[in-house]
Amino acid sequence: MKTATWHDTVVAHSDDTVIVENNHYFPADALVREYFRPSDHTSICPWKGTAHYYDVVLGDAVNANAAWYYPEPKQAAEQIRGRVAFWKGVQVSA
Repeated sequence: MKTATWHDTVVAHSDDTVIVENNHYFPADALVREYFRPSDHTSICPWKGTAHYYDVVLGDAVNANAAWYYPEPKQAAEQIRGRVAFWKGVQVSA
C-alpha cells in the first residue's frame, strides 16, 4: 500500500499506483477528499498534455498546487487518466 502524506497526515492511499517519471499516480478515489481543493493553476507537458492542480489543505496549512492530474491526457499518457500525483513536500511511501 502506497501512502501520500503531508504534515504527518495521510492525504491518499492505494495499492494501485502507476509510476510515470518517478511519480506515483494514485487513483482519484484514493484521495482523502476533505484535504483537497481545486486550484486554477495549469501547466503543459509536451507528451502528457495539460495538467490541472489541487491545493492540499490541512486546517490553516495550505500546500498550493501540491497535487496534479491530467483530465484529458494525450494518448501516450493514457495510463494516468483519472489519477493524481504529488510534489512540494508531499511524501509517497510504501
